[in-house]
Amino acid sequence: MIVHLPSKLCNMGTYVNRDQKIIFATAFGIATHLIFAFSVVIMVIGLYSGLRSGLGHLHGWQAFLADALLIVQFPILHSYFLTKSGRALLSKLIPGGLGADLSTTTFALIGALQLLAAFGLWSPSGITFFQATGWSFWLFMALYLVSWVFLIKALTDAGLGLQTGFMGWSAVARGKKPEFKRFPTHGLFRLTRHPVYLGFALVMWTAPNITLDGVLLAGVWTAYCLIGPKLKETRYHGWYGEEYTQYTAKTPYFLPRLPH
Repeated sequence: MIVHLPSKLCNMGTYVNRDQKIIFATAFGIATHLIFAFSVVIMVIGLYSGLRSGLGHLHGWQAFLADALLIVQFPILHSYFLTKSGRALLSKLIPGGLGADLSTTTFALIGALQLLAAFGLWSPSGITFFQATGWSFWLFMALYLVSWVFLIKALTDAGLGLQTGFMGWSAVARGKKPEFKRFPTHGLFRLTRHPVYLGFALVMWTAPNITLDGVLLAGVWTAYCLIGPKLKETRYHGWYGEEYTQYTAKTPYFLPRLPH
């Protein structure tokens, strides 16, 4: 996705004045947050319903193919934009000399659009394995809510400013460069090295409606939650060296250790 600046800004290349930078960065940031919030709402509804809330109307092999593409587009693009070449591309998507500083905001925007596509355009199969009722409904709902609380806590510990794209656009609006903090070791990161991925997996498996659609998506995305962090850790080892090695030696990769 390429976000276009007004033609006046594009023609100025990297020589965009400060007021224009502030206006554009703020508008871009607000739009990103609105889309991000909407994508979370659609995701909550989609997972709760077992993806039966999708607006896709395809059937048969066409639905299977379209849904399969919706499943794989998220982990593929998400992983790519975290690579060196992917980060380089992110820094070029917005012209006017703002691409690099707004790259974290652009990343958050693309991720939100991917979630909207996956849950909003899904073509439901109509195959339901289990629908909780009575006491089981409330049990699943409690697990579902706790999973979301866990995920929100993990995102907070990881840095909401980075996760939501706020860090990028707000720095530009203040006339500063985004400041990246070192890898987190507090909060849930004391229990597991990847609580965000764990929380993401939990919300996909605890909803009260279990369908073929939900199982397929949860299966592939959970596999990504287990494999994807390996690539992240490779980068961290290169950036932080022995400091990160010591952290990994004492902190479980995915599932927290049970207390002795």
